[in-house]
Amino acid sequence: MKACLLRSARDLQLSELPDPEPGPGQVVVRLGAGGICGSDLHYYANGGNGDFLLREPLVLGHEVAGEVAAVGREVRSLKVGERVAVNPNHPCGQCRPCLAGRRNLCQNVVFYGSAARFPHVQGAFADFFLANEENCFVVPEDFPYRVAACAEPLAVALHALEQAGSVDGKSVFVAGSGPIGVLLCAAARLAGASRICTSDLLDEPLAIARSMGATESINVTDQPGRIEELAHGRGVFEVALEASGHPSGLEAALALVEPGGSIVQVGNLPRGKIAAPLGKLVAKEIRLAGSFRFDGEYARAVDLLKTGRMDVTPMLTHEFTFADLVPAFATAANKRVAMKVSLRPS
Repeated sequence: MKACLLRSARDLQLSELPDPEPGPGQVVVRLGAGGICGSDLHYYANGGNGDFLLREPLVLGHEVAGEVAAVGREVRSLKVGERVAVNPNHPCGQCRPCLAGRRNLCQNVVFYGSAARFPHVQGAFADFFLANEENCFVVPEDFPYRVAACAEPLAVALHALEQAGSVDGKSVFVAGSGPIGVLLCAAARLAGASRICTSDLLDEPLAIARSMGATESINVTDQPGRIEELAHGRGVFEVALEASGHPSGLEAALALVEPGGSIVQVGNLPRGKIAAPLGKLVAKEIRLAGSFRFDGEYARAVDLLKTGRMDVTPMLTHEFTFADLVPAFATAANKRVAMKVSLRPS
């Protein structure tokens, strides 16, 4: 089979690998489509994602959906030919976080396309990949693969909102209008937020954010004083969701959240120490929480997509085949033209 194999930074090739065979409780999934994630882009550009550095060739891809091609022994709920969204996250169920009901913090998690452990966990940008039965969620036979693959980033956004608590009737600020940022806008709108303001460096992603739920937007390049203007006094938003992964986004969140408000850090901040005016945490008694991946939110994300309560089509900007692998990654990295780039076998 063909697979998208990253050997080192910028060395991404379509390579021939053995076809997988399902073990007990496993299925083989024929890839229908997968979304290129920011972490895939980091691995490609830098040979690593944060602290997770490439130590052997890695098949990328974890936002995926496809068709069941074969089933292993003991599989009862799936049949060959069914279309499925696939949760890339498989916690161990035995470590302290798992036993405490926080499986997204599993110490021994198996997650597609990740160099967090060695040997690396191979990803799903391949003609075929293995999945555990419980990680496969059946969708209608005519359901678009590209939409089903969005269940993973949508689950990230849903978990972040859980960290924030109820936003019903509240004002929300979202720093960064990348794929997670626009999904946070959409999820906040669905959850009843009364005001959703988002920021970014470019107009193009801001337009998509407005189409998916933002009630207002700030281009911090063209409106350099707008954050300070809104922050005049002690802030105007009850909740802030930092999705840019840049220290300036966190600084804006700290300035814009009102006293007693909450901030959720969703974007991955740079490695090492960062500078931020954290004195505001005390002066305004702000609650600051992190948000890492998801757990049960994946099932809810699939349900929201299947029922049409969440429309992600505005963010699906491009689709490429494996034959155009490098152009696909180049397009995904260009935030002025692309939001979510989908990849499928040739």
